[in-house]
Amino acid sequence: MEIYQALILGVVQGLTELLPISSSAHLAIIPWLFNWQGIPEWFDVALHFGTLLAIGIFFFKDWLGLIKGGYKYAVKKEKTFEGKMFWYIVLATIPGGIIGFVLDKFVGDALSTPIIIAIALIVMGILLYFVDKNAKSVTDYKDMTLKQTFLIGVSQALAFIPGVSRSGITMTMGRTLGVKREACAKYSFMLSAPIVLAATIFKLKDFVFNLPFFIGVLSSFIVGIVVIKFLLEYLKKGSFKYFALYRILFGVLIIVFWFIR
Repeated sequence: MEIYQALILGVVQGLTELLPISSSAHLAIIPWLFNWQGIPEWFDVALHFGTLLAIGIFFFKDWLGLIKGGYKYAVKKEKTFEGKMFWYIVLATIPGGIIGFVLDKFVGDALSTPIIIAIALIVMGILLYFVDKNAKSVTDYKDMTLKQTFLIGVSQALAFIPGVSRSGITMTMGRTLGVKREACAKYSFMLSAPIVLAATIFKLKDFVFNLPFFIGVLSSFIVGIVVIKFLLEYLKKGSFKYFALYRILFGVLIIVFWFIR
């Protein structure tokens, strides 16, 4: 694997994992478009580890509060927002993680073709656009209920389909349930951390700690920090329509290249 490939894929991961446009689609399609060979399977997880670090550091105080609150909620029965949200995230992660793991194990590879990825990008783009446009914005992050957080967690199981996007499906579900855009983004970031951490630990034995590894992880981390800050600020007033439009255009581009080839 070349260093420039690691850098490009790291930047792409940082941009696309945290925006609702599917990092799995981009990490699969870019090597396909440029006919890159020798990209190891574990490198995808390593790049996700980079954006996990971005989420952990950017929301460090939030995570510290959640962990402390979760402990006090379980042991001392102290009911706080942080304690409640910690256990909401735990409960939401379990079904989505299990369902997604099972589906990915048995049918994931069969769906990793360019045409399937393109269709998923387009369909989810259309869905995201219309849901976001018509949904009410009534629930803030601190007011999210167990039902909302749980259903959003279950929805991430569909992210096993490349092109759907974990952030895309969770933000779409959040908007369907009336959660404000900025709250959808923040909860989506927080919710992704446990599953990505589990995948990183599971694949750790396969990692090769060479220069491309560190360049890929570092670039995805740096770009991820910038993207988190951008998206949270943008969604205070902006909508998801431009991300939806990008998904559709990217999907159409993939189909065009697929027919040409």
